[in-house]
Amino acid sequence: MTTPGAHVLIVEDDGATRRSVAANLAAHGYRVLEAGDVRSGLRSWEASRPDVILLDLGLPDADGLVLIRRVRHDSTTPILVLSARDAEPDKVAALEAGADDYVTKPFGLPELRARVGALLRRAGGAAADQTGKIVLGPVVIDVAHRAVRVGANPVELTPREYELLKTMLSQPGRLLTRGRLLRAVWGAAYGDEGHYLHVYVSRIRRKLDAADPSGRASALIVAEPGVGYRIGEGGEPAS
Repeated sequence: MTTPGAHVLIVEDDGATRRSVAANLAAHGYRVLEAGDVRSGLRSWEASRPDVILLDLGLPDADGLVLIRRVRHDSTTPILVLSARDAEPDKVAALEAGADDYVTKPFGLPELRARVGALLRRAGGAAADQTGKIVLGPVVIDVAHRAVRVGANPVELTPREYELLKTMLSQPGRLLTRGRLLRAVWGAAYGDEGHYLHVYVSRIRRKLDAADPSGRASALIVAEPGVGYRIGEGGEPAS
């Protein structure tokens, strides 16, 4: 569902792609601003403070990573990267710099709108509500008591498993790199220890499945090979 009047900044040097995306988003109720390079993109961002940024990496005056880092210096504006760069290192670099998600050209416009809508809905994250709980799908995390349950079933987690699950589920809709998760939960010295993450995510999934045999809870954590994990919305089990 479109967020009424949401303001989208498109930073893309290919005029045909930019106009096509802009026209489609405008037709679905978005307010759209266009830019063709990093310099004009930054000017537009500073002047209008859009709700979400769609960004190509291969821009004529500078790499799109420059814009990501500048925006992230003082803003949490969601950034969706649109790029022909399909190599995993490019995706990881953009996400590590602060982008929230990544789609590879050519992409379908319905998929693009779905990604934009998801980022807008989750711009504030799934922070603890007034009751001190994070709720995502069937999973409830009681932050004050460091307790997790799925429905009425408690889930017994180690302190590290709890911190990892809380970190992941507090950022729904985001594509989280392995490095970002490792640094957040284990510390900067563990940024390259990907095997830690694989082991702990596997343990968490098994425990969630034990509490919820339908698979809805564990399906919230979706692996993105070579990059990290995407945190889903409703936890529908894979068919």
